[in-house]
Amino acid sequence: MPAMPKYQFTCEVEPQYLAEQSAPDEDIYAFAYTITITNTGDVTAQLISRHWIIDDARGHTEEVKGLGVVGHQPLLRPGESFQYTSGTRLGTRSGSMRGSYFCVAEDGERFEAEVPEFALVADCGGGSDQPPRVLH
Repeated sequence: MPAMPKYQFTCEVEPQYLAEQSAPDEDIYAFAYTITITNTGDVTAQLISRHWIIDDARGHTEEVKGLGVVGHQPLLRPGESFQYTSGTRLGTRSGSMRGSYFCVAEDGERFEAEVPEFALVADCGGGSDQPPRVLH
């Protein structure tokens, strides 16, 4: 069995279309995404900053960088998780997001935690019971 990585955060994403905050006739599509970050390494580490790349269906790309997530810089011991919900707006009905978190372990080691690309798709038809699609 391979050894567990010493420095690793694993990220899971659940995107959601926010119809009540969107105005499709004005090309405003609002999305929320809930991210669960789990320290799957074996060293306590802290999330310091985030870097997002947001693409819409017209090929417009927005980059977002900032300290922490929703005002927090969570310190996670091995096995601990931190969950938060944030949001973004697109000018098109669909798009995608991907990114990474810059982290520092308590021994000073720096590492990046990748957030795999996930789809943002507006469900303007309503009544769909389909679960959100997550790109892996």
